[in-house]
Amino acid sequence: MPIEIIIPARQTFTLQSYEDQPLHSGEVRGRTLCTLISQGTEIGWANGDSFPVRPGYAAVFEVEEIGEDVTGVKRGERRFAMGYHRSVQTHAAENTLPLPEGMAPEIAVIARLMGVSMTTLMTTKARPGDRVVVTGAGPVGFVAAHLFRIGGYRVTVVDPDPLRREQLVKSGIVDTRAAMPLDDPDLQGKVALVVDCSGHEGAVLEGCRIVRRMGEVVLVGVPWRKYTDLTAHDVLNAVFFNHVTLRSGWEWELPMHGRNFLWEELLEGYNKAPHSIFNGFSRALEWLAEGKIPLDGLIRSTTPENPERLYADIMARHIDEPFIVLDWAQGTA
Repeated sequence: MPIEIIIPARQTFTLQSYEDQPLHSGEVRGRTLCTLISQGTEIGWANGDSFPVRPGYAAVFEVEEIGEDVTGVKRGERRFAMGYHRSVQTHAAENTLPLPEGMAPEIAVIARLMGVSMTTLMTTKARPGDRVVVTGAGPVGFVAAHLFRIGGYRVTVVDPDPLRREQLVKSGIVDTRAAMPLDDPDLQGKVALVVDCSGHEGAVLEGCRIVRRMGEVVLVGVPWRKYTDLTAHDVLNAVFFNHVTLRSGWEWELPMHGRNFLWEELLEGYNKAPHSIFNGFSRALEWLAEGKIPLDGLIRSTTPENPERLYADIMARHIDEPFIVLDWAQGTA
């Protein structure tokens, strides 16, 4: 019987069995090879008020069953999806992507984290060559910095944690700062975009103070809790007098899939979107396959047998690597 990780109560993590439903038309199913932990999100859920929670952020699985009306998918194929931490994955085929040839599953799942800030990359008014500051160098901030570097932006990352800054420097992001460089004449008033991946209101305020006139500050990080005694007036003052565009970094601003114009569906709407969530995932997988984001030594691979201990280590910050992957092929053999 398949198993999955459940959060049944506050800061409680367990493994339990579950039953899969019959495969529906358009779906594919197969054994999980690995899943990716989103540390901030999953700990945020564990500290919430609504339970039970089935955590999980991304998965790579090997197709074993194919439902009716599915085309372009083969048995034995490895595919990427947004999946729970469970030993078997079931998804609508259209919401999965094939892995590039030879790509390791533990690399492929990083595409999910890249998707968080990929929306900002697709929607920002900043253009290649502009200065971008990323605040917060956790997993999301790490890949955000690389996305904008790949896109041709001049990237600075701000994080007080020396280990995170060291990891970024080794990966090729050389301009890292322990604090917002408000007094740096090369940055003050010249930054086109601040991507806040910290969820820290102090970082947001300082972002509003460093951007150029009409610059953007995009809120990607989740403000899970209050860190300072700053007031809304502090932020409003900076936004008003610096003419800042302060906006949400909601990754779901884009449609899941782009749709072409169809006369038959005109009254139901169409998006003709040049960008979409899965377009972003596809691009992320390509860039990972091309080695454009150095990940050597930055992935902790572990098995799912003891989720209580694993999540306790995450909350205590005992794991140095920014990316944590659960190996279900090894752990459930």
